[in-house]
Amino acid sequence: MTLDVLAFGPHPDDVEIFIGGTLLKLGSIGYSSGIIDLSAGEAGTRGTRELRSIEAQEGRKILGASLRETLDLGDGRLIANHENRLIVAGVIRKYRPRLVFTAYPENSHPDHAAAGPLVSGAAYLSGLEKLDLEGEPHRPNRVLYYDIPHKTVPSFIIDVTAFHEEKRNAICAHRSQLYDTQSIEPETFVSAPDFLVRIEGISRYFGSLIDVEFGEAFYIREAMKVDDLMKFFAEPFNRIS
Repeated sequence: MTLDVLAFGPHPDDVEIFIGGTLLKLGSIGYSSGIIDLSAGEAGTRGTRELRSIEAQEGRKILGASLRETLDLGDGRLIANHENRLIVAGVIRKYRPRLVFTAYPENSHPDHAAAGPLVSGAAYLSGLEKLDLEGEPHRPNRVLYYDIPHKTVPSFIIDVTAFHEEKRNAICAHRSQLYDTQSIEPETFVSAPDFLVRIEGISRYFGSLIDVEFGEAFYIREAMKVDDLMKFFAEPFNRIS
């Protein structure tokens, strides 16, 4: 199977939280996507490995992704070493995506911090002809980073207003991680009663930067080549008041 987009998440719910709207929008246009969870989330305070796997597949169905796999590289132990890069490179060679999504490397959570260099390094290695790895060489067109810090200016923002409710449903598929009055498990940042409100607030903030209701922000390290300047900047920066 060849996919247009491959989204890598450090844990089973990260793709839904940070780029769920973008995957839904890409799917509505006709592009195919897959989700790769770098860990099974087994070290999380709430839920179990088995339950989180079930929830992850529910989230995949809501997002319309063609597949979801878990590489099981270690929750809380994710590192960007050569061995793990080869594993990720093998997945990239297998599905041959044009775009790859991964977490921005500056993050207080070590798994998120490791995911960025792990996936970007693998994306480069997967294109090497002489790499000792099965599969035909393939290098994605771009590696796109999500969950960018507030102080980092986004390279671009996607309008996901039309997909806000579906994205929320996909996040809520991970019910073991969210607020539940019946749960006796310890509270976490994600299980706080206002977590979904916070996620919505972030989406509203990025949406406000492009004059829409909800947005998802991304960062790319490379400069972008623009051939038709008028076409690229076809839409006005702000609405005329």
